[in-house]
Amino acid sequence: MTRPFTPTALSGQVIAVTGADHGYGRLVSQALARSGASVVMIGGNAETLAAAASALEQYGGEIIPLKADVSVPLDFISAQERILEIFGGLHGVVHLADRRASTTFTLLTENEWMELFNCNVKSTVGIAQIIARRLPGTWLTVIGPHLDEVGLQVFPQRGAIQGLVQQAHTNDLRVNLILPGRASSGEEALDAPVADAVLALATTWLQNLRGNVMEIPLAPAPKVRLPDLQYL
Repeated sequence: MTRPFTPTALSGQVIAVTGADHGYGRLVSQALARSGASVVMIGGNAETLAAAASALEQYGGEIIPLKADVSVPLDFISAQERILEIFGGLHGVVHLADRRASTTFTLLTENEWMELFNCNVKSTVGIAQIIARRLPGTWLTVIGPHLDEVGLQVFPQRGAIQGLVQQAHTNDLRVNLILPGRASSGEEALDAPVADAVLALATTWLQNLRGNVMEIPLAPAPKVRLPDLQYL
C-alpha cells in the first residue's frame, strides 16, 4: 500500500517523541523521520534511546536522543531547553501516555496506581502546562490508554486526559488525543494506522484541528510473531 506522506511532508519541523525507544513511540519516531522531520527521541533508558536513534539515521533527518523522565516537570523543561539550544525551536510533541497496568483492578496497589497516574495523567498535564507557559504555538498529540485495556483503573486516566484535550483550546493550546485499539504489536504493518494519524495531525493541512479524540481500530496482533516461527 502506498503511504500518503512524502519524504518531505514534515520537512523543517522539529518534533519530540516521548517513550521513543519502544512500542508506538519508536514506530512514530520512525514515521516522522521518514517524512522529513527532525526527531528528538525522549525516554528513560539512554542505551536503548541511542540504539533507536542510530537506526533512524538512515532516513537522513537529524535524530537526537534525550534521556528524561517526562512525569517530572523539571526533566521535561531541561529537555525542552536542550532542544531549543540545538534546533532553535520545537514545533510539536508526541506524548506516549499509554502505560498499562500489570495486574487486575482488584489487585492494583497504591504504588502501582500512582505509577500509572504519573506516567499517563501527570505527565500529560505537565507537558501541556509547560507548552502553554514556554512554547506558544507548539502542538501536542497524546497517544492515550489503549481501547483494549481492561480494569476500572483505565477509565479515570482516559477521562482525565480526554477532558484536558477537549478543553485545552481555552488556553490557546492545540492538543489532540489518539486512542489505539490495542497495545503495540511491534509489527510496523499492523500498527501503521497509529503513526499515520500522528503524521496527519503534524502536517500543515490539519494545523487548525484541536480538541479531537480519535479512536484508531487495529488488526489483531499475532499471538506468535513471525520471526519466532523458526523455533517451533
